Amino acid sequence: MISFTLNGKKQQVDADPAMPLLWALRDLLGLTGTKFGCGIAQCGACTVHLDGQAVRSCALPVSAISGKAITTIEGLNSDLGEALKAAWKAHNVPQCGYCQAGQLMNASAMLANNPNPSDAQIDANMQGNICRCGTYPRIKAALHDVIAQQPAEG
Repeated sequence: MISFTLNGKKQQVDADPAMPLLWALRDLLGLTGTKFGCGIAQCGACTVHLDGQAVRSCALPVSAISGKAITTIEGLNSDLGEALKAAWKAHNVPQCGYCQAGQLMNASAMLANNPNPSDAQIDANMQGNICRCGTYPRIKAALHDVIAQQPAEG
């Protein structure tokens, strides 16, 4: 039995320790917002937060999450998460929508760690999330809206 916190609630899962977290989330826990894309941690569709950091759940064994905090798209309900979702909607970011959970999870981790990234930092951080529909300009515009809404430091 592996114990961890999932979207703010204590959780246990009885799984093979080598099982990828993605499959534990989807198949054992019924959280299907996290998507399978490539299975080799290259496309970003499976991105979740592990203790606040964006990770690819398709390549992360459940043994690595014991005692840790996992946040999935279903739990992205912080003020920042809500601002990102609103900006995504305002800019009509999703087309097919398949990659969007991973895009949002990666973007929220980035902005939580750096609330005012440069364009180069945005590009570097988001390049690991593939969007087959090519909505990258809309994603960047949505991110700029959220960044502009952040309270000034100081």
